[in-house]
Amino acid sequence: MVRIAIVEDSAKYAEKLRSYLERFGEERKEKIEITEFSDGEDIVTNYKGNYDIILMDIKMTFMDGMKAAEKIREMDRAVVIIFITNMPQYAMQGYAVEALDYVLKPISYFALSQRLDRALERMEQRKKKKYLTISVKGGMRRVDLDKVRYFEVFDHRLFIHMTDEDIETKGSIREVEGAIGTDQFFRCNKCYLINLEYVDSVQNNDIFIGGDVVRVSRAKKKEFMDMLNNYMNEVSK
Repeated sequence: MVRIAIVEDSAKYAEKLRSYLERFGEERKEKIEITEFSDGEDIVTNYKGNYDIILMDIKMTFMDGMKAAEKIREMDRAVVIIFITNMPQYAMQGYAVEALDYVLKPISYFALSQRLDRALERMEQRKKKKYLTISVKGGMRRVDLDKVRYFEVFDHRLFIHMTDEDIETKGSIREVEGAIGTDQFFRCNKCYLINLEYVDSVQNNDIFIGGDVVRVSRAKKKEFMDMLNNYMNEVSK
């Protein structure tokens, strides 16, 4: 199923987009779930990160599409955004919010279907990646696990240490383990779950990860070394 949000303040264009999406689903044999919003503010409020594609009008009354896209990107890096507009000069700024493309009004089915085909291709590529959905202030966010160096629990808070930022949220190491379900991560003690990809070296019970040092418990040292060796052998094939 492909989950698509239409954010459009014109009832006429929203209806046209819905009919085009239904036609696209029939032609491509794709089941499409459509949700409509009449303003950027509506989709941003309580955003849950549960859409695959967002068709976003730029000019709207309360919150314009560019501003809405910026807020969505703070919570969701994976969703595909396609702008719908009669102002190409603004749509060209879409690179700032990693928009896939834009469609000019008046909308044609051919132009929209081309963009949707590209969106489906991007979704297929991203399926190969793994994401973890977490709660953040104001909504949800999908975290790219390939960029996570390690998870840390401290003072009942979950810290996600990534290659380019650190994120604080709610949760436990046990919950993360259950959600991830991958042998790329290892729980070296009750406070840390590390990404084996970022292990630089091991000295005694100290694991060095990009300048940080994480301890592995004595009881788990052998299991950790075995798993690290197996992982390194797999990725080097």
